Amino acid sequence: MSKAVSVFLAVLFCLVLRSSYCKGSKILVLPHDWSHWINMKVILEELHSRGHEITVLYSTKSWFIPNNSSIYTSIHIPSLLNDLDPDFYVTMMQDVTGLLVSLASEVLQDKVLIKKLRDTKFDLMLTDPAFPMGVILGGYLKLPMVFNVRWINNGESHQSIAPSPVSYAPVSGSELHDQMDFLERTKNMLHYLYNLYELYVVIKPTYTDLFHKYFPPGTDLVSLELSADIWLFRADFIFEFPRPTMPNMVYIGGFQCKEAQPLPDELEAFMQSSGEHGVVVMSLGTVVSALPHGITEDIAAAFAELPQKVIWRFDGEKPSTLGKNTKLVKWLPQNDLLGHPKTKVFIAHGGTNGMYEAIYHGVPVLGLPLLFDQFDNLLRMKVRGAARVVEVRSLTKDNFLEALKDILENPSYRENSQRLSKLHRDRPMSSMDTSIFWIEYVIRNKGASHLQSAGFSLPWYSYFCMDVAVFVLAITGTSIWGFIFVCRLLYCKKSSKTIKPE
Repeated sequence: MSKAVSVFLAVLFCLVLRSSYCKGSKILVLPHDWSHWINMKVILEELHSRGHEITVLYSTKSWFIPNNSSIYTSIHIPSLLNDLDPDFYVTMMQDVTGLLVSLASEVLQDKVLIKKLRDTKFDLMLTDPAFPMGVILGGYLKLPMVFNVRWINNGESHQSIAPSPVSYAPVSGSELHDQMDFLERTKNMLHYLYNLYELYVVIKPTYTDLFHKYFPPGTDLVSLELSADIWLFRADFIFEFPRPTMPNMVYIGGFQCKEAQPLPDELEAFMQSSGEHGVVVMSLGTVVSALPHGITEDIAAAFAELPQKVIWRFDGEKPSTLGKNTKLVKWLPQNDLLGHPKTKVFIAHGGTNGMYEAIYHGVPVLGLPLLFDQFDNLLRMKVRGAARVVEVRSLTKDNFLEALKDILENPSYRENSQRLSKLHRDRPMSSMDTSIFWIEYVIRNKGASHLQSAGFSLPWYSYFCMDVAVFVLAITGTSIWGFIFVCRLLYCKKSSKTIKPE
């Protein structure tokens, strides 16, 4: 009995030691705004619950990041939003890179802020590198860095860190899948070359003066990004196409998803009133609040012909064609609605968060892509038989209604969605636990440089062995030339001997 107790106490001691090993660590966080904040916030809540001290750098003009929070300390810094209006994500100002450089310079010049950050002695920088301010500040402070990442600079982060053969790894923005014919591979290659041009000709040189002033020689934006210890990539291969990866690329797709919670009484009553037909849920995310008036009229008219009930996140003028079966709301508990057994279809713009919530709960999608990665995201769902896509610019009442009825009446969409959900949930540990493990791993080990590839430090000609190819060709050419020279020399000697007797 005493032996069993001893073993139990030993195991308990190890568990307590392991759980408390990183508690009290100081984590500096520079998040990205908009829907990216949703992804960062859930990680910060979990880190706070484990006893970590969190400091968030934020702007008072942030749209989603609160100024005060019970889970972190706030420090104000200037923001890109100081110079941009709320339509930034739609208009995308051309000089955004220049503004980002100015922002970084302003922060690094603030000696009081930098001293405060240095004196705090942070253990880690956690940042979303969609905008590189966090990368630059983390590198300047020489902190171990963990990225909570999907996008970086000019495209998807996966392409930045891992080998991405264009023959089967589609470039972001190409709207291609991994089964490409010759013309599609050509299109993919052109997208790849354009991304390289944008990164090395347009973006990287803009930061040259900044790095010359504040960083050791040889440091640039790309090398600083590649020096991050762990990349927590907000995707996984249930959603992404299979491709090469790297040891410090950790897949956490859907980490923000959770089991559905009970709905408010009024909303639950609406869901139950749908009977056997069920409910269609529509939301276009946080960036675009409403579609053009004519499009919303067509969508509302199509909804009015359905036997299903519809709950539509909508902010704008009420469509005149709205049917009695449709409920308009300015906000909805999206995750809880998608997890409700009455939900039959999710109509969405194709944002990553919404797609993973649909996968998590096994709900088929009717996609209305509007911006950025949404087209590629919905293509991935469509290829897997879990979605249909209607282009907004060509949307009519008839083609929208046809696509919606197809998903509602064809059981293959729901079957495929539920299969994706089963695969997504079948893992040794949750995506959130995986995220926290690797963040604490970097803190415990003061970095993870042993997981970084040596290929990052190679010049392009060495990476592709162009120098080796030139050397081999030179040796081969020299050998062939020498052989021919000797043969000609021997032939000439033989010819001269033959001529002399004659």
